[in-house]
Amino acid sequence: MEEAQEIQRGLPVLGKEAPDFEAPTTHGTIKLSDYRGKWVVLFSHPADFTPVCTSEFIGFAEKHEEFAKANVQLIGLSVDSVSSHIAWVRNIEEKFGVSIAFPVIADLSTHVAKLYGMIQEGESATVTVRTVFVIDPDGILRAMIYYPLTNGRNMDEILRLIHSLQVTATHKMATPANWQPGDAVVVPPPGTTEAAQARLSEGYDCVDWYFCKKKL
Repeated sequence: MEEAQEIQRGLPVLGKEAPDFEAPTTHGTIKLSDYRGKWVVLFSHPADFTPVCTSEFIGFAEKHEEFAKANVQLIGLSVDSVSSHIAWVRNIEEKFGVSIAFPVIADLSTHVAKLYGMIQEGESATVTVRTVFVIDPDGILRAMIYYPLTNGRNMDEILRLIHSLQVTATHKMATPANWQPGDAVVVPPPGTTEAAQARLSEGYDCVDWYFCKKKL
């Protein structure tokens, strides 16, 4: 029970600085702060040499260039050893013809997992669930998603989320449901009655004073 409480206290907070760490990986020792100036997608998986995790790593690898074009650094993590990670990455390249170009953290101590609440006792007390943390170039946590052990992630959705976060950060707008790059964005609603009255004549595509869109 105390261990579970310790893990839960480690949950990060959206809009706050993401917890920094130093950890061994398949690319050598890294620090999260090494990647300031880039967007970071830090994601965990339950275990090496398992089918769903393998399919996800292939999925991330196949989108690696698209993530790189969006100034995103992918970083994987599980509680397996560096040797296990290396063997698995080599196996994926040998059996599936897919190269894993991003580092994979070997979190044997579960230090990083606890910092980010990656171990969820309802799923497992010993392995990390499928988490995704999106961290902006200033080191601020902008989004986090948790998946159970049994369900693989959708890489297109993670990439879409990155583009959405980048648009909102740059243009100070919001994005509606199912938004895709190139779609209209949502104009923040006015905060006064006078501004609400003026909104309908400001040239936006409005359904009503509180629901207006614009093309970037």
